[in-house]
Amino acid sequence: MRLSEMRSAAGMAFSTIREHKTRSLLTVLGVIIGTGCVIAVGSVITGVNGAVTNITNSMGPDTGFTYKFNLGLRGNISGDEFRRKPFTWDTAQALLARCPSVIHVSPYLFSPNMFNNFFERIKYKGKEVFQVELAGTTESYSAGNDQKMLFGRYFTDDESRRRQPVVVIGEAIYKGLMPDSDPVGKWVNVNGQEFEVVGVMAKPTASFPGQEDKRVLLPFFTMKKMFPNAKEMMIVFIAKPGMLPLAQDEVGVALRIERRVPPGKPDDFWISSGSQMLEDFQRITSMVALVMIVLSSIGLLVGGVGVMNIMLVSVTERTREIGIRKALGAKRSDIMFQFLTEAVVLTCLGGMLGMLVGWGISTAARFAFPSLPTSVPLWAAVLGVGVSVGVGLFFGLWPASRAAALDPVEALRHE
Repeated sequence: MRLSEMRSAAGMAFSTIREHKTRSLLTVLGVIIGTGCVIAVGSVITGVNGAVTNITNSMGPDTGFTYKFNLGLRGNISGDEFRRKPFTWDTAQALLARCPSVIHVSPYLFSPNMFNNFFERIKYKGKEVFQVELAGTTESYSAGNDQKMLFGRYFTDDESRRRQPVVVIGEAIYKGLMPDSDPVGKWVNVNGQEFEVVGVMAKPTASFPGQEDKRVLLPFFTMKKMFPNAKEMMIVFIAKPGMLPLAQDEVGVALRIERRVPPGKPDDFWISSGSQMLEDFQRITSMVALVMIVLSSIGLLVGGVGVMNIMLVSVTERTREIGIRKALGAKRSDIMFQFLTEAVVLTCLGGMLGMLVGWGISTAARFAFPSLPTSVPLWAAVLGVGVSVGVGLFFGLWPASRAAALDPVEALRHE
């Protein structure tokens, strides 16, 4: 097949599409939807993976954490896991003493309402913010997380030991309660208790799209004094540079000793790190991407059936034309190539429109959530174009074969 013949076939295909614009658009609507879904899903998943990667990287390469059960992305939590004994201050101190690869340990005491924080609130002069993230921790938590401050300072361990009523709040809390004034020294009410604001934390540069910084952090022992029913604790530990895997092993052994887990019994705690949570998240998003691609393939299937139907109609409408071409010497391969070209051109145009739709969704998501780094991945664009061409070839094959098999004499008699 010469290049001039390919150009001629493509030109005839475009001419046919221009003559039947509405019919052609409706025919490839399924291809547009299917391709648009592939592009949009690929773009959003790429953006979410990028956001989660930034968040886990911001934890630092040497940061790990442990809790009594898995806090990662998972299904229902069993009753046995809930009934496990919580960590304590002594647990954190034991890890620091028994793990030579660990240089910092920060207990992180959750609010009594950690799984239902709807009524957690902070008030200041008639203004109120609900669903705050209340917790108690130590000074080393800020050092390990490289916490930047907008105003004031972080609380000290001395303030914690003296159980001082001081608090550090997140940026969203500050903007909701006292946006036009210096917050340092102001007294706020947290769940009925009065605390003095000593600092405002800047929103983490890496956070989930749309996530607000509603942290309300108290010194550890202040939290224990003001909210004595707070018992659930996570422990954040910082390993020596490059020694996080060894530190995790040491923490695991120390926790088994501290919690008296018998040999041969499974751990009654969970240890993880930012990189491990990222791997778990990416496994889930890859499954979501696969499911969405399968669902979008239904649209491509519908579009393919539409292309096949319209091409069969086109064969019937152009039977006399096919007879004339054969009478003038056109071979079966020429007729078949012409109709296959029309089918491929039709689905390629649908694929390109679908890519524009997907790119539009990606752009809209980036504007709606500036912290979501959406982008159209190369694999999604290649897959969209490749699938569009494949749909045209597959569903155009039968109509093209029927056109090529027409008897020229019978075709010329067709009215």
